[in-house]
Amino acid sequence: MKKTRSQLLGTGGYYVICIILAIVFAGPFIWMLSSSLKPANEIFARPPILISPNASFDNYQEVFRQAPFERYMYNSFFVATTVTAVALLLHSMAGYALARLDFPGKRIAFAGILATLMIPFYTILIPLALLMRDLGWLNTYLALIVPAIPHAFGIFWLRQFFLGMPSELEDAARIDGATRVGIFFRIALPLARPVLAALAVFFFLANWDAFLWPLIAANEPDMRMVQVGIQSFTGEHGNAWELIMAASVIAVLPTLILFFGLQRFIVASVKLTGLKG
Repeated sequence: MKKTRSQLLGTGGYYVICIILAIVFAGPFIWMLSSSLKPANEIFARPPILISPNASFDNYQEVFRQAPFERYMYNSFFVATTVTAVALLLHSMAGYALARLDFPGKRIAFAGILATLMIPFYTILIPLALLMRDLGWLNTYLALIVPAIPHAFGIFWLRQFFLGMPSELEDAARIDGATRVGIFFRIALPLARPVLAALAVFFFLANWDAFLWPLIAANEPDMRMVQVGIQSFTGEHGNAWELIMAASVIAVLPTLILFFGLQRFIVASVKLTGLKG
């Protein structure tokens, strides 16, 4: 009986902590959603109003009336999707080569790739902007896509997965006459689907939420991405907080759908990759 009571207390305490943490983490989103439905004079009301009696969807309509927000959403979706697809292909190739192929300087190349993680983006921001200007890529999709593709994190994670892939699979494929390219596309990539799905979430979110580089690389209104578009509702003489909240809710919906749709792959990828090598 004592053991049962202690178990109940432990389980009850666990759920209480989980509920408190859920409220803490979900609180900002709930407040953002609530504020997006309020008129401007109720957002900073004292005492705070969680559910406004004057709630409406007028702020959402005003977001699309005051700015080409659908264009901003399209730009972000196109850039994030393209970067994710190209990065997954190139990173998986690099990770497979570093894990399964033997060539001179492999360890040095891998160390050099990892070393790029210690270089802050701000240190290469100006040289990168000058390079985009000299190439004539400013205010184009190339400036938004190409610099965002290479990232050592994706190469490292995929390398860790391919290190744990059984060599017997490759040996059996070679006996059947498969080439190295065939082994990569028919065996390695299908096995890496959980890792690729998790990386797809990370890459898409990182590029969807990007602000600093899109602000510099594309300052034309038609080339703005969604986070830069939200910033357009701020002004020298005040901020339209009700529109900022509504635009933020619109911008966060695709990321929530993507995350909850692929979250099981994130857990599976962590289990598969390990820390080998």
